[in-house]
Amino acid sequence: MTPMKRFLDVLAVLVLAIPLLPLGLLTALAILIMDGRPVIYWAERMKTPTQSFKLAKFRSMTVRPAETGVSGGDKASRITRTGRFIRRTRLDELPQLWNVLKGDISFVGPRPPLREYVERFPEIYAEVLKSRPGITGLATIVYHRHEELLLARCKTAAETDAVYARACVPRKAKLDLLYQKRRNLRFDFYLMLKTVFKRLPL
Repeated sequence: MTPMKRFLDVLAVLVLAIPLLPLGLLTALAILIMDGRPVIYWAERMKTPTQSFKLAKFRSMTVRPAETGVSGGDKASRITRTGRFIRRTRLDELPQLWNVLKGDISFVGPRPPLREYVERFPEIYAEVLKSRPGITGLATIVYHRHEELLLARCKTAAETDAVYARACVPRKAKLDLLYQKRRNLRFDFYLMLKTVFKRLPL
């Protein structure tokens, strides 16, 4: 990450914190009242092929110990009362501003992967993670909805894993590497706008 990209990330967090703080507090309160504790879910993700960090999200599912793998249809029954709404509106990702401030992730970049996939596909993630992971990015914008539809059809954890590894990992990696080639501050800003205003052309 360049010093300028890092500076703009921190500046954006400080600017957005003012209008988003009340929204975040209301979301946290709704989760606490309707679903109980914990309000924040901390998930291990990778920011380099060898460095992990704890990604913060508002909890949208019931927690099970030693949980692994991506979310698919096999976990749909565990989505909480508030979970469906905050996932659909992406409010569950508001706590990731803390990760941006810490420098774990940027606003724009590949989504931070699970350790198990980085270890299974070292050649792919050695290239993808040359970019600092982000809250949003080209692959998120282009492929996220299709990925959700693919994984929603899966009935077991094994099926979810197989579909994700076969279809999602390589396709998202191609988009992440395309972003890497085109990466600049103007493109990052456009992708941030595209995340909010989905009708913008890509």
